[in-house]
Amino acid sequence: MWDTVAFMLKPFLACLVITGIHAYLGIHVISREVIFVDIALAQLAALGATVAFLFGHDLQGAMASLYALGFSFVGAAVFSVTRSREGRVPQEAVIGIVYAISAAAAILVIDRAPQGAEHIKSMLVGSILTVSWPEILSAAGLYLVLGGFHWAFRRPFLQISFSPGEAQARGLHIRLWDFLFYASFGVVVTVSVRMAGVLLVFSYLVVPAVCGVLFSDRLAVRLVLGWALSFLASLLGLSFSYLLDLPTGAAVVCTFGLVLIGCALVSPFVGRKPRAT
Repeated sequence: MWDTVAFMLKPFLACLVITGIHAYLGIHVISREVIFVDIALAQLAALGATVAFLFGHDLQGAMASLYALGFSFVGAAVFSVTRSREGRVPQEAVIGIVYAISAAAAILVIDRAPQGAEHIKSMLVGSILTVSWPEILSAAGLYLVLGGFHWAFRRPFLQISFSPGEAQARGLHIRLWDFLFYASFGVVVTVSVRMAGVLLVFSYLVVPAVCGVLFSDRLAVRLVLGWALSFLASLLGLSFSYLLDLPTGAAVVCTFGLVLIGCALVSPFVGRKPRAT
């Protein structure tokens, strides 16, 4: 029994580390209606790592990480510049275009990098079961720093996400704050995807936030509920994976689906708070 606990402890703690900041960022993503921004930024990061690999750098090395972050920062700049209040071109369309182009570019680069496809596939799919203690600790430290950054500047970030018109009326530099948001988001996604893969990271980002919206308009309630449901989905998903010998990431993602269905069934019987705070 203790061997089982020791084996599953690292992936469980990795899931909790991912939960901490993704539940918060997911609230912004839902409010901004940019649901697939994490996949687009993850693909840009993968493109950067692929270019680094083509130039002879180790995919697990510092240079590959710098390339990945650099490409994700380019995406952050694009998303901050293309945001429009008039909405003539939905930002989700821009995100989709960026994803498609970066995916196609990655394929072209991979074609020139011998044996590169398997390395990139591994980076995107992730392997939460084989995550190491240094990865968990470094991710936790980084997320704490970024969490502190978002806490220190929570007023402009929240106002731009929830009340962009009011933010503009107050004279906030929306494009600058948007860039800072997407840049920090890109750092989180780049690290998380390397540990857990795109599908798992997407689930931690979106499902808890959607569940929170079903039950409350209050930001604090959404956040606490998102953390609690992510904890539950992580525990159940990893347990199902071990007991039924299922692929770990897929088991956790499907568990998130069951949690969402449960929340959708229960939410009509639970009153919502009148306003967000």
